[in-house]
Amino acid sequence: MNSEKVVNHIVKWLKDYATKANIDGFVIGISGGIDSALTSTLCAKTGLKLLTLEMPIHQEEIQVSRAVNHINWLKENFDDVSMLNIDLTPTFDTFIDAIPAVRNEEDRFMALANTRARLRMTTLYYFAGLHGYLVAGTGNKVEDFGVGFYTKYGDGGIDLSPIADLVKSEVFELAAHLGINQEILDAAPTDGLWGDDRTDEDQIGASYPELEWAMDMVDEGKKNTDFSGRQKTVFKIYTRLNRANKHKMAPIPICEIPEYLK
Repeated sequence: MNSEKVVNHIVKWLKDYATKANIDGFVIGISGGIDSALTSTLCAKTGLKLLTLEMPIHQEEIQVSRAVNHINWLKENFDDVSMLNIDLTPTFDTFIDAIPAVRNEEDRFMALANTRARLRMTTLYYFAGLHGYLVAGTGNKVEDFGVGFYTKYGDGGIDLSPIADLVKSEVFELAAHLGINQEILDAAPTDGLWGDDRTDEDQIGASYPELEWAMDMVDEGKKNTDFSGRQKTVFKIYTRLNRANKHKMAPIPICEIPEYLK
């Protein structure tokens, strides 16, 4: 990959889109992870205004410090970058107090993890509306179109998606090219939705390089019976998640009413 040309292409795409929409800035949530670090840097390189939000919800301290360090790096290297810290922990706790208890705690944990992402989406759109900015998405190709590893109407609720045609390895490659902080490059990818240190690989059961491989195999028309051992396990994980999360990747289904019924 020609990193410099890809960077320039994305930056031009971002700026052209915003200009045509008569928008002069972006808002983005900074998690301390590689995807939001790369996306925010690309937005900053447009020269348009960039509002970065750090939105902890019972967050691991290391995730918070990485996010703040990255925002400070952006402010040192680019003009028109601003930051707000919005602690959503009290809001999240109030929500928990307001909802009834459930029998299956595991289902509750998953629902609450997604609630964190949706609280952040709501906050991003509040500030986007306040300033007339676009919400920039941080999803990569494997997450958005492979395994659907994101929250519907959470981090999936965005205005435009600058890095969704890049697989995770390409995200790391561009981030390194742009000089993004080493602590972010070294950190294991995590969605940060659980209030602990579990990684994406812990949740998915496969690493991003493995998922990229499986994505390529599906594109080549391979089947589960073509593999054995770890490859077969990874291929099954990928195809299972791809099927289960199709509802995130496909347009919202519409019940069309036949004309003869109207």
